[in-house]
Amino acid sequence: MTQVTLIAAVGRNGVIGADNDMPWHLPEDFAFFKRTTMGHAMVMGRKTFDSIGRVLPGRRTIVITRQPDWHHPDVETVHSLDDALGLAGPADEVFVVGGGEIYDQAMPFAQRLLITEVDQEPAGDVHFPEIDPAQWRETAREERDGFAWVTYER
Repeated sequence: MTQVTLIAAVGRNGVIGADNDMPWHLPEDFAFFKRTTMGHAMVMGRKTFDSIGRVLPGRRTIVITRQPDWHHPDVETVHSLDDALGLAGPADEVFVVGGGEIYDQAMPFAQRLLITEVDQEPAGDVHFPEIDPAQWRETAREERDGFAWVTYER
């Protein structure tokens, strides 16, 4: 069975985005994201793909969009999370990388969360879903300067 992992950088107030951008710049976390997702399928919403602005090399990119005529030559396009997970097939692990609406939809399917807890409370218009402690347990934490990498598992 494919493991579904949500990976996100989240402020103390739950914010993950502001005006189609991340409200912080953490090169060390970008490197973690690259190391972690390299060689795997990534599922993201169209707005997240547009905010990245390009295909990330070494990863299969599946974009969910409601726009029937949207396409990009270097990504696979679907119109639902179910279709995205089906398209990913029996991969060892699929990473859901945003945005907020896609995280909301994917949370019930996830077995693991890789959260960068950013020690900031920025203004923003996109939030990560609440992590219910009755369903998730913290299994690892690595403190860094201004943030922590935290793993949750069901």
